[in-house]
Parts: sequence; C-alpha cells; structure tokens
Amino acid sequence: MVHLSHNFSLKDNNTFGIPALAKHYLTVDSSDDIISFFRENPLVMNENRLFLGAGSNILFVSDFNGLVIHPEISGICLISENEDNVIIEAGAGEVWDHFVAFCVENGWHGVENLSLIPGNIGAVPVQNIGAYGIEAESVILEVKGIDLNTLENKSFTKDECNFSYRNSIFKEKLKEQFLVTSVMFVLSKHPNFQLKYGALEAEVNKFGEINLLNVRKAVIAIRESKLPDPLKVGNAGSFFKNPIVSNAAAVELKKRYPELPVYPVGSGQVKIAAGWLIEKAGWKGKSVGNTAVHDKQALVIINTGGATGKEILNLSEMIVADVLQKFNVQLEREVQVNGD
Repeated sequence: MVHLSHNFSLKDNNTFGIPALAKHYLTVDSSDDIISFFRENPLVMNENRLFLGAGSNILFVSDFNGLVIHPEISGICLISENEDNVIIEAGAGEVWDHFVAFCVENGWHGVENLSLIPGNIGAVPVQNIGAYGIEAESVILEVKGIDLNTLENKSFTKDECNFSYRNSIFKEKLKEQFLVTSVMFVLSKHPNFQLKYGALEAEVNKFGEINLLNVRKAVIAIRESKLPDPLKVGNAGSFFKNPIVSNAAAVELKKRYPELPVYPVGSGQVKIAAGWLIEKAGWKGKSVGNTAVHDKQALVIINTGGATGKEILNLSEMIVADVLQKFNVQLEREVQVNGD
C-alpha cells in the first residue's frame, strides 16, 4: 500500500521538531508497491528524493522541494538457525530498539550494546550505527532494497556495503538511490560481551550478573542519564562524530591534555572523544538563542523551544570553529543537514 501527500509537514517527522514542509511525502509498506507506484507515476521519479525513517539523524534548515519517501515495511522473521547462530530479517520500518529488545528476549547476542539508539531498521546500514564499542556492520549479513533508478530489487552483502565509521555505500555512492527495504542480521547464541568501552562494565555490575538483559539495562541506564528524550526535548542524539586522527597527532594532544580519551582504531590512527573536546572548549551547557549544548552530554545539541534549523546549524558551526582553533581537530557532523 502507498499513500502520497503534498505540502506535508515534517515537524513531527524529525526529532529536532523543526518545522519544514515536503513538496511530496510518500509512505510505502511493501517493495512491490514501491516499484508499482513509480512505474505508474514516472514523473515523480524526476523529483529530488529523501529517504526518511524516524527522522532521528536529520536537521532541516529549509523545506524539502522534492519527494520524501517514508518506508513502513514491517516484520521480523527468523530465517534460519543452527547450534551457534540465527539469521534474522527485519523490515525497514521496524523500530530499531524494538528489534534489539526482541533479540535480547530470545537470547541472541550481538546488538545489546546498541540498545536505545533511536531510529528505524532502514537507517541502520546507511549510518552504520554504533555505540559502546560495537557497530552495526558486525552483525549485518545482507541489505535488501530497491534501486530507484532502475526499479530493480537488489541486495548487498556485508562486504559490498563498504562499511566504515558511521558510513556506508548507501550514504555515499548510492545516497537517495538505493531504498533499504529490509536488513538481514546474523546473531550468536553464545555470549561474547563487549564491556570495555567507557563505564559500561561497571554499570552492568550494578544490575548483577553479566547477561544479555543486564547489558541492555546498563546501556539504557547510561543513555538515559546522559541523553535527553527527543519526545520531550528536540535533539538528534550525537550531533558530531568522534574524530579519527593519527597516532602522532594524538600523542601531541595527550602531552597537553593527558586526560584526553582516545580509542585505538588500527592503521596508525585513534578515535578521540568529540564530547570531551566540546566540553573542554567550554560549550557544555551553553545556550545560544533557542538552542543549547546539552548540560549532561556535550555531543548533543538541543532545541530549547522554537529553534529553526539554521539556528541549530549555526551553533554547530561555532562549536566546530572553536574546537579547531583550540585543538587543531576538525569535527564532522554525524547529523545529516538537509536544505540550504
């Protein structure tokens, strides 16, 4: 089933709560219906396109003069299993954290560290979401979808997705061209907990024994203690990526700031905590107009009420400039900015 709306308000479709209009807004709940719709409406194919799920990683700075496609493809299906693993397929419209809860309840390991990340399944491979030392690529087996330029069903293996830190082929070469309809995951039946990132292990111990449910509880507790609920305060979670720099650059920074958190990523590089840089630059808790940097997590920019997308973007650019001046480290946005 498909439904096409015009001059559609996106205010409730982005977690910043920014007022914006879409020229066209298409909801779809099956691959066949998507293909049929575009074959019957070829003129719509020429419109600018934007794929929008839960809107938890986007900032609108203007109206969208084109077609917004919102996949509502549902379903979580057990494809196969053996003594060691299960293969699960989930529709692009499924809420990510509902999927995580489902896996934990069934005793399947691999996504528990990614609990409470906002958004839908369709965005998971695009963004290669990650948290607490785990990235989605570690559990993704295959990504299925539609090439909207040819209206053909296609699939990509994990290797073909070109995953990297918060990036994939769907965010680069195939941006707004390949519409994800479902994702296949491979999860383990055996424990392999990753608890060495930050204070995660200590938080798990507060809940008792180390098991799937307690890891999920710990991750949720940490996130809820630091991150504002987007239903109450407009935000998109982490606004910036953690910058990756050379070992040599990190050594020089550590000489000046011994407490700087760094995480080895291989190939002579390390990841630096962007939140620490922003806080050290004096931005944590600071307000500018209708926007602010969250007082509990400096990675988060919030809409304190009535902010425009340009206000939030301007604040982010001020932060980037300050961090570059103070540390000679270039911050990169994790949030996708849409518009002029």
